[in-house]
Parts: sequence; structure tokens; C-alpha cells
Amino acid sequence: MQDIAWEEPYCAEGANCFRIGTDGDGNAYIALAGQEDAPLKDSRDALRALIRGIKAGKADHLL
Repeated sequence: MQDIAWEEPYCAEGANCFRIGTDGDGNAYIALAGQEDAPLKDSRDALRALIRGIKAGKADHLL
């Protein structure tokens, strides 16, 4: 596993928390807080997961 510098979680009341991070090569990652050992690296997959979370009301705090 690469060293990923994670930002503080983005959370809302009663919602899942997402974390965004970057590695030394400049790649971006997104993961549910607490599940950083299985992040999405591909930006298309990360964007898809984020949009699904927003539509499900889990990430409305990011809008």
C-alpha cells in the first residue's frame, strides 16, 4: 500500500464520512472514513462513488 496523506473526513449528521487523499506521485484517492485500506484510486470510479453517495443522501454536506 502506498503512503497516502488523508485529509480530515467530510461528515454530516447521520451520514457516512468520506476522506480524500493524495500520494507522493500526485494520485488522488477517496474512501469511506474507517475504510482507508480500500480506497478508490481511479478518478472515474471515485467520482461515480461520490455521486452515488450524494444521490443516496450520504454526502449532502459536500454540495
